[in-house]
Amino acid sequence: MSRSLTKHLLIQVLRAKLGVHITLTGEMTDMSIKSDHWIRRMALEREMISPFESDQVSMLDGRRVVSYGTSSYGYDVRCADEFKVFTNIHSVVVDPKAFDDKSFVDVQTDVCIIPPNSFVLARTVEYFKIPREVLTICLGKSTYARCGIIVNVTPLEPEWEGHVTLEFSNTTNLPAKIYANEGVAQMLFLESDEVCGTSYADRGGKYQGQTGVTLPRLKESKTEE
Repeated sequence: MSRSLTKHLLIQVLRAKLGVHITLTGEMTDMSIKSDHWIRRMALEREMISPFESDQVSMLDGRRVVSYGTSSYGYDVRCADEFKVFTNIHSVVVDPKAFDDKSFVDVQTDVCIIPPNSFVLARTVEYFKIPREVLTICLGKSTYARCGIIVNVTPLEPEWEGHVTLEFSNTTNLPAKIYANEGVAQMLFLESDEVCGTSYADRGGKYQGQTGVTLPRLKESKTEE
């Protein structure tokens, strides 16, 4: 599926599920997807993405890489070389309310091997600071999707900041590779015409300011479910 078609399908889903109106044009709407000009400006003026690449990079030190950097209506992020690889050697139960870090093996490598029908956690090279009027959506890159590798990231909420924790699922029955410091997913930035009343920072979100690969957390207070 082409990235353009994927974006249009995402727009249709957001319209149906969230009741928001989104277009790829510059007309006045409830929410609008932001262009490369805006992304570069926000990176410069607000440090929205750091480190930041103002163009698309597909060659590095004379070799081809999975592309990363600024695209027409998004930003392709890189995966860092820190991974948590899922393992069942301790036979622990995966419980999001009481997560046991024995479920993962820490690996630092330029190429991570995901076991068949398993998954790994990683993080972006980039540190994000999302503006208050912006919601950020993540889509996987087709290079990995066509190999049966799915990237899952929940939306980056207004005024959230940190390294993005990436979840890679290997849906095949074969080992699969993830390349560190190369593109793995694309961020789309949706700007509302009305600033939210309560941002992620306002309510003290439990993943605010996270660095490195962050495991599931439960917040003790009742301000966030």
